[in-house]
Amino acid sequence: MLLLLMVGCKDLQDNDKNASTLEKSAQEFNDENAHAIVNEAIKAHGGTFYDSANYQFVFRGKLYTFNNKNGFTYTVNSLDSLGNRIEDNLQNGKFNRTVNEEFVELSEKDVAKYSNALNSVIYFATLPHKLNDTAVHKENVGEAVIKGEDYDVVRVTFGKKGGGTDYDDIFMYWINKKSHYINYLAYSYSVDEGGVRFRSAYNPRTIDGIRFQDYVNWEAPVGTQLVQLPVMFENGQLKELSRIENEDVQNLNHINVEE
Repeated sequence: MLLLLMVGCKDLQDNDKNASTLEKSAQEFNDENAHAIVNEAIKAHGGTFYDSANYQFVFRGKLYTFNNKNGFTYTVNSLDSLGNRIEDNLQNGKFNRTVNEEFVELSEKDVAKYSNALNSVIYFATLPHKLNDTAVHKENVGEAVIKGEDYDVVRVTFGKKGGGTDYDDIFMYWINKKSHYINYLAYSYSVDEGGVRFRSAYNPRTIDGIRFQDYVNWEAPVGTQLVQLPVMFENGQLKELSRIENEDVQNLNHINVEE
């Protein structure tokens, strides 16, 4: 009887070990598959053109620039209600602000707030360029059909280190199997009582090798599973919240060469 119990326990341990190995292998496959899918999307949207990209655009009345030479430099320029010129600069993770070309001291809280806001605008404007950053965790979670077209579905989360202040946000990208374009994306966030958003791309245009596109920003009830959003979108169950429009996109490298 003791021998049978020992054999039975060993079999259970082996089964648990095999199940764990299979689960790990499946996870590794999904991660590798997700990485390959995202690589194709990056290539389709701009590929190596991102490496030396230097562009400006206007978003909600503010002038943004991003320069990917020697790391990255992001800026945003605006005027306050008194006519003061405010410039925020984020260079390789270091943030500073000037008002009328004079540096101003900010609290750590404000530095985090403004640097995150600037980084977020550039992140969405240049999707999917940053989806291979070390803080990004990608997983292939299946396939979907939206408006008769086939998509790979990639779920993205972020590590605490390098993932920004909103590292616990969850994203999902629907990448067209034929074109490899990101035509739809969604995310959920927990700050300010939380929220769920779904974005559908429109007005795509390629400017000197890099694809830019605008988005309709749709709202879903808090707690809605991201995977459910495409069906809700097709059924007209989402509420349009806003438009994400990047206007007057210009390649500064091209402008500088002409000058």
